[in-house]
Amino acid sequence: MKMMKFLGCLVLALACPGIAAELAPVRLGVDVLLSDSLALIQGKRLGLITNATGLTSSHESTIDALIRAPGVRLVALFGPEHGVRGDVEAGQAIDSYVDEKSGITVYSLYGRTHKPTPEMLRGVDLLLYDIQDIGSRAYTYIYTMARSMEAARENHIPFMVLDRPDPLGGELVDGGVLETRFKSGIGLYPIPFVYGMTVGELARLFNQEFGIGCALQVIPLAGWQRGMDFAATGLMWVPTSPHIPQAPSAWYCAAVGCLGELQQVDVGVGMPGPFEYVGAPWIEADALATELNARQLPGVFFRPVHYRPFYGTFKGVDLQGVQIHLLDRSRFRPMLTQLHILTALQRLYPDRNIYDTPRLDMFMKAIGTDQVHTRIRAGAGVDEILAYWQAGLVQFESLRQKYLLYP
Repeated sequence: MKMMKFLGCLVLALACPGIAAELAPVRLGVDVLLSDSLALIQGKRLGLITNATGLTSSHESTIDALIRAPGVRLVALFGPEHGVRGDVEAGQAIDSYVDEKSGITVYSLYGRTHKPTPEMLRGVDLLLYDIQDIGSRAYTYIYTMARSMEAARENHIPFMVLDRPDPLGGELVDGGVLETRFKSGIGLYPIPFVYGMTVGELARLFNQEFGIGCALQVIPLAGWQRGMDFAATGLMWVPTSPHIPQAPSAWYCAAVGCLGELQQVDVGVGMPGPFEYVGAPWIEADALATELNARQLPGVFFRPVHYRPFYGTFKGVDLQGVQIHLLDRSRFRPMLTQLHILTALQRLYPDRNIYDTPRLDMFMKAIGTDQVHTRIRAGAGVDEILAYWQAGLVQFESLRQKYLLYP
């Protein structure tokens, strides 16, 4: 009987997206704003920073929902990397344009400027931010948010974040804290690679701890708890970028994204499962799988594979390596896993010297230090690098407690 009831609800939810939203245990910040706090934005000229992930729980674009909300006037849109509609390749500059559907000007924040200019903000009374994050430091959306918060302060405009779940949950903090000399567009502030905070919580931390000082308001999620993975929210995942097609992709990206910056080893970009692979022409699949599985890493299994990417750096090249199978997200530690992959490659293939590349600078910016590759090349094990990271992690764990909004 319970199964029949569940199936009935499932069919109803699939047929009626609005009902699906009502059944979801979590309500997004945009839903809370529109249903409970609309007076906060009525009568104001709004600028919205968003992209394809900016949807209500009933799958309506935040742009469209604001346009039809009574007493609300949306006057400007701002697009991050990948654009407002999410169809632009990573790293590709974008020009400003007029959104065909709404007729509203879209100002690019990933082209000639990464920060709204006074001209862009002219006539805006309130800036809203509604973009889904992936929970790891080397992802540019959170820095679009930070720079926009700075612009809001400089132009005396209040800033509102419509909160969204962290797809990695809100409990795990993993990886080293960024060393400030490696500050870049993929790491502006000294936070760990996996920071265990929603974007709204992160905005609160950025604003107070890193001197932004804008007039910030966060519209919180309703029903979200820190232990939830994205599937538990009942919400629909929208690809945050072309290579994060599903919510679990965020876990895989956190586990091999820094390695991928070297472009010496393939990490599955160009395969149906981006970031689920580690491969190269010189890797022997069984040897790498045996080495990694012998380390008994929590929540993960490595399957030996032979494959050929459809596009990317290794397009059409026959590769061997491993596919990463995430077995238990509650135990999985992506940056610990990444360190083991890096040290396994060094142990098995010391002559390959994957760090001898012009891309080393990008690797250091992504991982936040020069100590990982330096120590691995000198023969250090994972425990030594974890010990090096530990003091910064303890300090950040204490710091973040002040800015958490959810149990």
